Amino acid sequence: MDERIWHRSYDPKVPQSLDYRDILPYEFLTESARRFGSHSALTFLNLDLSFSEVNEQVEKLAAALCQLGLLPGDRVAILLPNLPQAVISFFAVMRAGGVAVMTNPLYMPPEIEHQWNDSECRIAIVADYLFDQKIPNIRSKLPVEQYIVTSIVDYLKFPIRQLARIKLGREKPPLAATVPKGPGVLDFRQLINSTKGVAPIPPSKIDDIAILQYTGGTTGVSKGTELTHRNLSYNTQQMRAWFTGIEEGHEAILGALPFFHIFGITVVMCLGYYSGASLALVANPRDLASVVKAVVKRKVTLLPAVPKMFQSICDYPKIKRTDLQSIKYCFSGSAPLPAAVQERFERMTGSIIVEGFGLTETSPVLTVNPLEGVRKTGSIGIPVSDTDVRIVDPEDGTVELPVGEPGEIIARGPQIMAGYWKQPGETSEMIRDGWIHTGDLGEMDEDGYFKVVGRIKDMILASGFNIYPDEIDDVITHHPAVLESCTIGIPDEKRGETVKTFVVLERGEKLTEEELVDHCRERMAAYKVPREFEFRPSLPRSTILKLLRRVLRDEELDKRKGQ
Repeated sequence: MDERIWHRSYDPKVPQSLDYRDILPYEFLTESARRFGSHSALTFLNLDLSFSEVNEQVEKLAAALCQLGLLPGDRVAILLPNLPQAVISFFAVMRAGGVAVMTNPLYMPPEIEHQWNDSECRIAIVADYLFDQKIPNIRSKLPVEQYIVTSIVDYLKFPIRQLARIKLGREKPPLAATVPKGPGVLDFRQLINSTKGVAPIPPSKIDDIAILQYTGGTTGVSKGTELTHRNLSYNTQQMRAWFTGIEEGHEAILGALPFFHIFGITVVMCLGYYSGASLALVANPRDLASVVKAVVKRKVTLLPAVPKMFQSICDYPKIKRTDLQSIKYCFSGSAPLPAAVQERFERMTGSIIVEGFGLTETSPVLTVNPLEGVRKTGSIGIPVSDTDVRIVDPEDGTVELPVGEPGEIIARGPQIMAGYWKQPGETSEMIRDGWIHTGDLGEMDEDGYFKVVGRIKDMILASGFNIYPDEIDDVITHHPAVLESCTIGIPDEKRGETVKTFVVLERGEKLTEEELVDHCRERMAAYKVPREFEFRPSLPRSTILKLLRRVLRDEELDKRKGQ
């Protein structure tokens, strides 16, 4: 790739282009097992497995999958929270030559039915309580031939193993269940322990599909993103090159980001094992006490998270008495990171947070702020090595716009997906002439730093003006009394659309609508200032704590229909 303006802002040790290794993602683990065999590779509550032990479990499960009839390219569903079994299963499926289909544990049966039928999964690895709650009524409608069932406590040691099973059984709904084993239903640990021999070396090539990662799309129907071994491997290598201060074999990375999400897959599991880091697992990212305890107990040095998690850690009641000085580098993504949260977290921990941007379809990382250079507040940073990004006219899709003018973000690089599973029409709409059209609206400044100002479908058109919700939220969250906000467009007879913002205040703070209007008028053009505000105790979020703008929009439209 030719010289780009952002290359001037690269850290000195980060190359513009990398000499990539054609290493498959499962080989990240086997290589680290050779280099750091006795080092801690995975921790969960009172469990601590070395790289050699994790690799042995992966090899045995891979052999078992092959003996169950898994053929190269077959899809295997993994329906688990962030347990040791999720890590073992992810790498074992690829080691056996299969394709992993990571499934959200919060999915309802119809969503599971769609995903597993669409991907044609032959084998599913499932937590016992999820099997019990979600599979029986749809089992006859699924293509799955073999279920491998495991429990949250399977890898725990005495006495937590016994105590946890009792406690989990008392949860509502229960997080433990007894699933009768028999034809088509196997026990995870028993299967591994009873398997003899090794899996044949899979014929997987670097451009074969490694995972089918399901995501929503322009049709609103969840579809499988085909991410190849090259996509995952090269994006991992791009991230490793960016984080120049990582000490291989000596890091601990927090595994709280869900592994059914591409952020957790690439930045935790893949980058972690490519770097010989120990994964400190947390099954529930909303369990803040467990998150903080894992950081402290495992002396976490690398912390990938979404902005809400950074904010929650800052607000943790015992945080002033908690030592978080082990943290060196943090990676923030999935939503804009408020400057106040970044400053507070860095001051409290002595760490550095770099904000980045990407999509499921980009494996996911496209841009990141420099680690040692200029980190611009509110910016998603600059493109990583071998990645080209442009701002184009969203209507035309090809005309590049000048510096500072908002348009659609498009990109190309080795991390761009192969396409959508069985959806050539959707693929051709998303990837045109080698460029992926993100659907995000952004702008580039004179130094080559990018900023997201909204989604094309979220853009508000009021009285002929284009208004970007993220830009408004950035202004509002800079008010010291505001914790977070979310802006949407609502129907308006005169303007076509107008602006409404939902606001959550900091604990103990008071703020009137008039004061917020004054704050906005001083910092943005009059046509952008929200016409309506609604104060709420909280805002709707996804399983990875991402703000759900569409939920607020749907609620608002339903409310207005009833008026």
